[in-house]
Amino acid sequence: MNKSQKKELYENITAHGNNLKNLFKLDNSVDSVKLCKSLFKLENQAQKLALDYCNYGNLDNSAVESILKKAGVLLNITDTNQIFFNGDARGYALKISDNFCKDKEIFKDWGGYGILAPDFREYLTESDNTPQGMDAIDHLINRQLLDNAMNG
Repeated sequence: MNKSQKKELYENITAHGNNLKNLFKLDNSVDSVKLCKSLFKLENQAQKLALDYCNYGNLDNSAVESILKKAGVLLNITDTNQIFFNGDARGYALKISDNFCKDKEIFKDWGGYGILAPDFREYLTESDNTPQGMDAIDHLINRQLLDNAMNG
């Protein structure tokens, strides 16, 4: 990863963290990058559970509940119906209800569900990786529009 890609990655993570803070009405003192890193760790744990479920048919429901509870604490929510575990190992495991994030600025998948912890390495413009949907491109465009509005 080159310097430009690292800068882009950091900007995407920061923007996503800011969007999460707005969506879940978190205090501005919450560090956007730390929030995203913590959620990304939970996403990786949840993704492993989804993969095990796909491969072996066993789902550790207590582990899923624990992950959702930890995510709820990070997002300062008690109603965990706003977030859920997606057991399909082909996509992200931790998602935001489509009703809760409808018409809100947040990274979404093709189904309109919000993604708690996207891996922005997959969406770097100068990499060999191709964005996996218009929402990724829309997110980057919206982030640029927001940056332009905030920075004049």
